[in-house]
Parts: sequence; C-alpha cells; structure tokens
Amino acid sequence: MHGVPWALLAWEVCEATSDRIAARLNWNRTDLLAVFPFPHDLEMTVTLRPEGLSVETTLVAGSDGPVPVSFGFHPYFGIPGLARAQWRLTLPAMRRLVSDERGIPSGEEYPVEAFDSPLGAIDFDDGFAVLEERPRFSLAGAGLRITLEFLAGYRYTQVFAPKDKDYVAIEPMTAPTNALVSGQGLRLVEPGERFRAAFHIRIDPMAESGTRRQP
Repeated sequence: MHGVPWALLAWEVCEATSDRIAARLNWNRTDLLAVFPFPHDLEMTVTLRPEGLSVETTLVAGSDGPVPVSFGFHPYFGIPGLARAQWRLTLPAMRRLVSDERGIPSGEEYPVEAFDSPLGAIDFDDGFAVLEERPRFSLAGAGLRITLEFLAGYRYTQVFAPKDKDYVAIEPMTAPTNALVSGQGLRLVEPGERFRAAFHIRIDPMAESGTRRQP
C-alpha cells in the first residue's frame, strides 16, 4: 500500500499450508485511519496450484459509512534468456485513458484494438479501462506463455513495459490512477457489504515459433 509504512500493516495469518495462505488486516487503528479514514477489513488469500497462482482480495466495509475501493497489484513478468524485443505481448481490446504530463488520467479515453505483437522497441506506460468481464493478457517466448486473467473486480489496468528494461508489468486495478481524488471510475462499498477482486497467473508450454533463446 503506497504511502503506508509496512510496520503499520499488522496482517493476521488465518491459514497457512504448503499451497495456500490467507491473512486479514483490520483497518481501524488511529494511525491507519489518519492515512485512509474509512474503517474496513481486508481479507487476502493466495493459492498455488499446478496450473498457476491465484490472488483474491475481499474488502468488508465498516459500519460508519461507505468505503471507496481503489487498490491494485504490480505483477512483473519477464522471459529469461530471450531478448526483450522478441517477447510477444498480447492485450485485449480496451479503452486507453488519456493522461496529462504527470501521468494522471485527464478523464478522456478512446478505444484501442487488441495488441498481439513482438515488443521490439515499443514502449508502454499506459492506463486502460478493460471491456471484458474476464480479460486475459499474455507474454510469450522461448516456448512459454505467461497468462494473467482478471477474474473479478478489476476494471482497469496499467501496462508498463519500458523499452530499456527486461520486464513487463500488467497491473490489475479496481480504479484508475488518482481515482480517490478525481472520483473517476471509483466504486463505493456500503456499510457491512463486501467487495471481491481476484486474478490468476499461469505459465504454459507452447509450440516453438522460430524464436530461440540467446546463448
């Protein structure tokens, strides 16, 4: 959580096994409410299975009033041994959020077609509104495909793939950047109600397409 010292985040582990961990965070202390003044509970479960990794987050609003929902994750991906220019990135059709010089969405947006191409020298640092209920994004190369699927709750994403770095970030987001200030795309959870968000990451072998690993 940006701006919150990790020492303040007293997660309570509720379950821990070889393939699953669940934890709970009570956001009701004075020091936490000074940062984000909306009492609520967060429940997070991370599950590892042979087919991939799932992350589920549930927000339970307190009784004092509605809680705005604006959180996300920063999964970073890469393909070792293969030049970044040869990684193939696949994105669904979405709506691109127009940003100002500070990278904050201006409120304007426009449709963009699906993207399916080697990265080459393409540079991404863009916010999008997703159109599908369960959109899928993938990065492929060297006989592998990494797929990220939004399962629930995530209506926005930031795609970050700087051309001089060997990584791609595809970020599940419940609201666009700066939503707590602008109100754009911001949802509220009514007192006592629950909001669930989840995503899944999997890695699959794929048929070689002529792209080889570097020695």
